[in-house]
Amino acid sequence: MQELDDVKINFDSNGLWVLNVALAIVMFGVALGITVNDFKILFKQPKIVLVGLLSQFVLLPLLTFGVIMLIKPQPSIALGMMMIAACPGGNISNFMTHLAKGNTALSVSLTAFATIFAMFMTPFNFQFYGSLYEPTSEILKSVELNPFELVKLVLLILGIPLVLGILLRRQNDKLAVKLAKILRPFSIFIFAGIVVIAFTNNLDVFNKYVHHVLLIGIGHNILAILLGFMVAKLFMLSFKDQKTLAIETGIQNSGLGLLLIFTFFNGLGGMAILAAFWGIWHIVSGLILAFYWSNKSAKTNTQ
Repeated sequence: MQELDDVKINFDSNGLWVLNVALAIVMFGVALGITVNDFKILFKQPKIVLVGLLSQFVLLPLLTFGVIMLIKPQPSIALGMMMIAACPGGNISNFMTHLAKGNTALSVSLTAFATIFAMFMTPFNFQFYGSLYEPTSEILKSVELNPFELVKLVLLILGIPLVLGILLRRQNDKLAVKLAKILRPFSIFIFAGIVVIAFTNNLDVFNKYVHHVLLIGIGHNILAILLGFMVAKLFMLSFKDQKTLAIETGIQNSGLGLLLIFTFFNGLGGMAILAAFWGIWHIVSGLILAFYWSNKSAKTNTQ
């Protein structure tokens, strides 16, 4: 198992550059669906925003750290768990919330809010919890992670596309809606293709070590979904909002996590394999949950 911490996933600089661009386009596509009015509505309901941010940026990293202290996985896998927990909600959470008949407007708005907070909270949470756990702290020292560079990259990949997308939507609503319809599926397809190519080139490594992250990745994802649901329930939000918070907390931006892993950790084995597996699994778990809630809502409406 020790060798897993030394495994490197091969991903060249050209591929990394394209991955950067693809992720920025994905974020721009998400931002095109956000209006200034979405923010105004949420400011009138600050409780929902605060509960969402609490679940995503405070409780999920804390819960993840607790799980790591309990199961004590390989340091590189632990860092992968911390990276995933530190990332904001994934862009497909909006689609899955819509499918689950949750609060889609809330999902889109929370994605925007989470992205803004992620520019600072993602680097902070990752650095903070990574330094608290001695085995991961040793890895962080060895790679000499520069927090400022981490913040800068997250700002470039998430912040700028978000602002540009919202501005375009405000200036030219019709163009933004048309672009969003094209960009979202196209950019996600391109992004998925790059990740698939990256791991096709490392298939032997992935096949050899994926069983080490299988149960951890599935368990971590289920805990994240349950956390979002239970926190929303605890704060007495509506069932629609409970579904939304569960999906927002459980569907993380693993693409951003992979990009940060390739950029700052040279594709460190346990981190990259866990983040890649999460990226595949959370689509499966999210769709299962969304279809279940969708069918449940349909049956309720027919009764």
